[in-house]
Parts: sequence; C-alpha cells; structure tokens
Amino acid sequence: MSSIAAQFVRQGRKIVAIGRNYSEHVKELGNTRPKEPFFFLKPTTSYVSSGGKIEIPRGIIAHHEVELGLVIGKCGREISPEAAESHIAGYALAIDMTARNMQDEVKKKGLPWSAVKGFDTFTPIGAFIPKSAILDPHDLRLSLKINGITKQNGTTADMIFRIPRLIEHISSIMTLEEGDLVLTGTPSGVGPVAPGDKVDCTLADSNGKILDAIDFTAIPRTGGYLFKP
Repeated sequence: MSSIAAQFVRQGRKIVAIGRNYSEHVKELGNTRPKEPFFFLKPTTSYVSSGGKIEIPRGIIAHHEVELGLVIGKCGREISPEAAESHIAGYALAIDMTARNMQDEVKKKGLPWSAVKGFDTFTPIGAFIPKSAILDPHDLRLSLKINGITKQNGTTADMIFRIPRLIEHISSIMTLEEGDLVLTGTPSGVGPVAPGDKVDCTLADSNGKILDAIDFTAIPRTGGYLFKP
C-alpha cells in the first residue's frame, strides 16, 4: 500500500461522487432511477477531518448524505470490472454535504452542481481503512445521527450499481489516480444539518463491528458566498 493512498485526504487529486445509487434515496428526492452510473466531481478542498466543523454557508439549507468511500490505490484507465478490486487500496466513511435549496434552483435551470457540492467543509471524512479490514464492501451498514437521533441507517447491499461497475464506468471516462476518492452513493433518510447540530456517523460490518466512527459539529459560515434564490 502506498503512502499516497493511505494519506488520500492530503495527497488525493479528486473526489468522484456517485449520485442516485440507492433506490429509496432516488424515490425520496423524486428523481429518476439511472440507467447507468451517474457522477459529479467535488474538490479536495472540501475535506474536513472528524472532530472538525461543518460550515453552513449563508442562505443555504445543507443536507447530509452518509456514504462509503473507495480510496484508489493504483492509477487506471478503462478498468474492467474483474480488475476493479486491484485498483482499490481501501475505504473511508464520508458525508457528501449538499446545498439542497441551491441544488433545486440550479437543476431547474440545467446548471452544473459544482458549487452545490463543493463548498469548503462539504466532505467530512474519516480515517483510511485498509482493504484487508473489509471482507465484503457490499455488506456494510452506514448510519448517521443528528443530536443523537438516527436519520440514516442503510446497507451497502442496496446499491443499484456495485463497486466494480462504478470503477469500470468512471475509468471509461476519466483516469482514476492513486489517492482519488470515489463516493458510492447514500441510502435514504437525507435531511438538513443546521448550525449547532452535532453529527455522528458509523460504518459497521455485518456482525455489528464498528469499522470507523466520525463526528462533526455544524457552525454558520459568516463570510463567503450568500445564496439568494
């Protein structure tokens, strides 16, 4: 395992985030189930480590989306599903924060999502989990609590497109590089995070063993962009 993969937060070059990869999440937002994997990019400047602060921009209704992240360990282009696992160095627990009211507006206008997903602190991230620590990435439980109340509690078994297909699809379009993070989608239950909220997430295996736990506090961002619908 390379130091770049293990230190992906500092050395990775991009975050590739899969959208609409859990059926119940697709339904709760009134979206159409995709016929092939759908993704967008997030900047690595959006990372914030566990114990840090999620900044809620002015005028923004921010939603949480807990996800399993794949840490790429070997550069690859046009990777076959059979070879996909060899390109994964490990995993990470993450939250894809979304400026939901801003997203609703730009979707109506057919505009890009970069700002919606790319605010500073909009990718809370856990520790690197070596691949050897997870027997089956499609048999994990993702959970998220706000102020001690469970909001999301789902299993990676419910992914519409499985991990080998995700890696095949992304790498058919752009090269996946060592240290990149692939976010694999979120189960249902997404909702708002407000200033003052405490957010706790866990990633557990099928036996209930906690593989990682992360926590954050939401605070208001006092400067920067002001969203005016």
